[in-house]
Amino acid sequence: MKYFLIIITLLTIHSFSAQLFVRGVVTDENNSPIPNVKVYVKNAPEMRTLANLNGAFEISLMPGEYFLIFNALGFDEREAYISISDIDLNRNFQLFSSRIKDFETVDVSAKKANPGRDIMLKVVNKRDQINQWNYPHSVDVYIKATEKIEIKEREKKENDNREPSFEEKEENDLANKMNLVEVQLTRNYAPGNKVKEIRNAYTLRGSAKTLYYTTTVKSNFNFFQNLLHLDDLHQTPVSSPISTPGILSYRYKLESKVEENGQIISKIKISPRNTATTTLEGYIWVIDSLWLIQKLELNMSKGNLLVYDNFKIYQEYEHPGDSICILTNQVLTYGVKYKSESSDYKTEAIFSNYNFNPNFGNKFFSTELAITTKEAYEKDSLFWKENRASNLTVEEQRFIIIKDSIKDARNRVEYLDSVDAVFNKLTVLKVLWFGVDYRNRVKRTQWSLGSLATLIQPVFIAGPRITPSFDYFKKWKDERTLDAYTRISYGILNNDIKGDTWWKYKFDPFHFGYLRAALNHDFDVIRSYDAVTQVYKRENFIEATKMSFSFEYELINGLYLGTEVEFAERRSLKGYNFSTVLDNVIPNNNPIDFNPYQAFIFDLSLSYTPQQKYMREPYRKVLLGSAWPSFSLNYERGIPKLFGSDVDHEYLNLSINQTLKISTLGTTSYRIVGGKFLSSRALKDVDYKFQRRSDPIWFSNPMYSFQGLDSTMPTKDYIFEVHFIHHDNGSIINKIPFMKKTRIGLVFGGGAMYVKENDFQFYEIIAGLERNFKLTRRRLRVGIYGFMADGNKIDPKIGWKVSFAILNDRSMKYNF
Repeated sequence: MKYFLIIITLLTIHSFSAQLFVRGVVTDENNSPIPNVKVYVKNAPEMRTLANLNGAFEISLMPGEYFLIFNALGFDEREAYISISDIDLNRNFQLFSSRIKDFETVDVSAKKANPGRDIMLKVVNKRDQINQWNYPHSVDVYIKATEKIEIKEREKKENDNREPSFEEKEENDLANKMNLVEVQLTRNYAPGNKVKEIRNAYTLRGSAKTLYYTTTVKSNFNFFQNLLHLDDLHQTPVSSPISTPGILSYRYKLESKVEENGQIISKIKISPRNTATTTLEGYIWVIDSLWLIQKLELNMSKGNLLVYDNFKIYQEYEHPGDSICILTNQVLTYGVKYKSESSDYKTEAIFSNYNFNPNFGNKFFSTELAITTKEAYEKDSLFWKENRASNLTVEEQRFIIIKDSIKDARNRVEYLDSVDAVFNKLTVLKVLWFGVDYRNRVKRTQWSLGSLATLIQPVFIAGPRITPSFDYFKKWKDERTLDAYTRISYGILNNDIKGDTWWKYKFDPFHFGYLRAALNHDFDVIRSYDAVTQVYKRENFIEATKMSFSFEYELINGLYLGTEVEFAERRSLKGYNFSTVLDNVIPNNNPIDFNPYQAFIFDLSLSYTPQQKYMREPYRKVLLGSAWPSFSLNYERGIPKLFGSDVDHEYLNLSINQTLKISTLGTTSYRIVGGKFLSSRALKDVDYKFQRRSDPIWFSNPMYSFQGLDSTMPTKDYIFEVHFIHHDNGSIINKIPFMKKTRIGLVFGGGAMYVKENDFQFYEIIAGLERNFKLTRRRLRVGIYGFMADGNKIDPKIGWKVSFAILNDRSMKYNF
C-alpha cells in the first residue's frame, strides 16, 4: 500500500508538472484592457478561466493544439488557435466592439487676398536654409502600407455547397481583399543624396507586390529640390513647386489665411501652367513671416504614372528653432482600377528621433543603400506593439488577427500535408494539359513531368517529334537553388532519337554565382538572333552533339565575370527527311552541306557598371541601378587540335549601353558596340557574327537591330554599330492642344552601322507614337513607328512597323 501511494503521488506530480500555462491580456480596439472576459477551450467548456479587472488571464493546459474562445459583453466573440509545445505561452488577444461609430471632420476656410506667388517666392529664396536634406542627419522611420481590393460580385461557385455565415464571409473577404506591410528602420542621410537605410523590422501580411514606398532609398519626396526623380513611380522627373524652375512652371493662388497657435498660416493653391511639363496640383500651407512649409497636399496627374491611376502626397513638417522644415509625417494615397477589380492604397511614414549631429565614418556611405537582416523578418506582435508609431485602424487590426490566425492554421503539419496532397494528386487535366508535379515540402524539392499537350511537337525542323520531359527543382533556406531539365526527343519522320539535359546550381545568391552544365544531342541553329522570316529556315539548322560548362560570379560590386567551355561535334542535316506541307505557304530551303567537324570553344565575358547601387537582403542582393553606363567585353576563342578540335579563331567584342532621363524631356537609351575577329584561320559558319536584320511589320528592339536592314553580312573584319532611342513621355507632344488627354507619347531615334570588310555604311532614323494600356494587372505599351533607311550600297527605304511591350513589374521598365 505504501509503494502504491508513492506511485500515485509521483504520477500526480508528473501530471501537474506536464501542464503548461497560457497567459496574456485581452484588450479592445484601442488597446485598453477588457475586464472579466470569459476564456475557455472550444468543445471543452470545463477548461475555462476569467480575466481580471486588468484584462489579464491565465489558463493551465497540457501540450497540444487548442482553439480558445474569448467572450465579453459588448464585444464580438473571438476564436483563436494556439499551439503549446514544451514551454509556457505568452500571447495577447484583441476583441472588437459590436458597433463602431465613424466620425467625419469638416474643414471650412474663407477666401481673402491673392499674393500666393509672392509668398512662394519668399519660401524658395529660403529653401537652401530650411531644407533638411542640406544637413546630415539620421532619423527613425515607421512605415505602414496597406492595399484594399474591391472585386465585382461574382457568381457563387457550383462546388460551394455550404453557405458561409455572415462572420465567415466577412473574415474571408477581409483576408483576401487587403495587404499590409509594416517597416521600422533607421535612415541615415548626408548631402549629395548619400543614403544608408538600416531595416530593423519588416512584417508582411499578404502581398507587397504593388505597395509603394516600403523603403526610403528608391524614392525621396524632397520638394525642396528642383526635380523629384521617382523612377519607380513616374516616367519622367517631376518638377517641384518649391523651386526656382517651379515658380515658372506653376500658378500660385492664395486661398485663405488662418491663425494657429499665434501664427498666420497661408493656404496656397498650386496648379500647373503647362500640363505638358508639370504634373502636380494641390495645396501648400506656409507660415507667414517665417516662410516655412507647414504641410502640403499635392496630386500627381495620371499621364505618366507607371502603374497607378491616381497618386496623392501629403506631408507635415515641424520647425525647431523656427529655422528649418523637418518632415514628421508623410501619407501617400494612390489607386488603380481594372475591369473587374480596383485597389486603393495608403502608405504612411512617420519620422521621429532626428539627430542632426550624426557621427558618420569616412566609409559609412557606399553603393550599399539599405541593409535588411534575417532578424528583421522575425519580429513578433509584441515588438510591433512597443514600436508601432501609428495606431492601426479597426479594419487593420481585424485583418492582422485574421491573417495571423490563417498563418497559424496553415503552419500546422496537418494543413501543410493536406495542401501537398492536393498539389501532388494525379488528375486527368494535369496529365493532358498542365503536367504532373510532385512536391516534397520537408526536402524543399519539386519535380514535374511534361503533359501530353507538350509531348507532341507537330511542327518542327525535320518533321513532328515526340518529346517527353522532366524538371527538377530544389531550394535551400539560404536561397541557393538547383534547377535541372531533361528532355528526350523522338523524330517520327526520320526515326531518330535526340535529347538534352542541363543543370543549373545557384551557389551564391548574393553575388549571382552560378554553375551550369549541359549535355545535348539535338538540332542547333547558326543564327539564333535573326529575323522571324529567316530563323526557321532549314539552312539555319545543323545537328550538334555537345557538352558545356559555365561559371558566373560578381567579383566586386558591379563587375561580373562569365566563362564557358564547350566541346561539340557539328554535322549537316543533309539526308534528313523534311515535312514540306507548309512550304507552299511559308517558303523554305535546303540545309547547308558540310563535312562533320569538332569544335572546342572558350568564352570569357566581363561586364562592369560603376557605382552600382543595391539593397542587401539576408541572402540576396537587390540592384537599384547606376548613373553610369555599363561596359561589356566578350572574348571568344576557338581552340584548335584540343580533343581533335577543327576550329581556330579569336573574336573580341566591346559595348557600352545606358538608359538615362534627361530632365523632364523624357528617357533616352543608347548602345555603342564594336567587334572584330582577331584571327580566323579556321572559322566555321556557326561561329560567324551576324547583325540582326529587320522583321516585316514587327518593330524589333532598336537597341539590337535595324528596322531597315534586309540582309546579314558575316564579316571577318571589324564592325561598328550605334543605336539610340528617345521616349518623350509626353513632354513634347503634350504641348499640342488636347494631346495630353490622349496619353500618347512621341518616340524617335536612329542607328548607324559600318562594316569595314565590305565598306558598307548603313543608317536609319525612326519616329513613332506610343500609348500605354492596362492588361489585367500589367501595363501594355502599343506603338506604331515609321522609319527611313539609307546607305552607300542600298537604295533608300521607307516603311512602318508596330510593337507590343509589357512593363517589367520588377524593374519598372519596358524592353526598350
